[in-house]
Amino acid sequence: MADYPTSFDKDALLSCARGELFGPGNAQLPEPPMLMMDRITDISADGGPHGKGHVVAEFDIHPDLWFFACHFPGNPIMPGCLGLDGLWQLTGFNLGWRGWQGRGYALGVGEVKLTGMVRPDRKMLTYYVDFTKAVQTRRLTMGVADGRVEADGETIYHVKDMKVALSES
Repeated sequence: MADYPTSFDKDALLSCARGELFGPGNAQLPEPPMLMMDRITDISADGGPHGKGHVVAEFDIHPDLWFFACHFPGNPIMPGCLGLDGLWQLTGFNLGWRGWQGRGYALGVGEVKLTGMVRPDRKMLTYYVDFTKAVQTRRLTMGVADGRVEADGETIYHVKDMKVALSES
């Protein structure tokens, strides 16, 4: 297990996006505007309801975020796929945080339910990623997790069986 902190501010997330946090060729977050969180408030390899690891992160919502202007003009809504991408980003981040090597790739998701929307009047999203499986063998490095997204405390997305792998190729 690598010796990283259990919380990260925006500067640390940007360091990860530049490939500096986990080193070249390893798990890396996207840079803004695709970086879908402002801070990670808690991360573990053995927490969460299944004892397999978890991540909690926050994303501040501002009316001038790039996606509101184009999705949709006159009816601004954050695309649901961006919330899903934020959950995938955090799943991959957790694998890199564990010290596991390779670049992250989303492999799929079993189930997605969107029950609410993110409009410009929302203040904050909170992401919850709870691992159900984390596997590292000679041939496979993968995390499987469930997730949810809350907007100002209201659960608006539920996700089951997200899969993210790390590959050294």
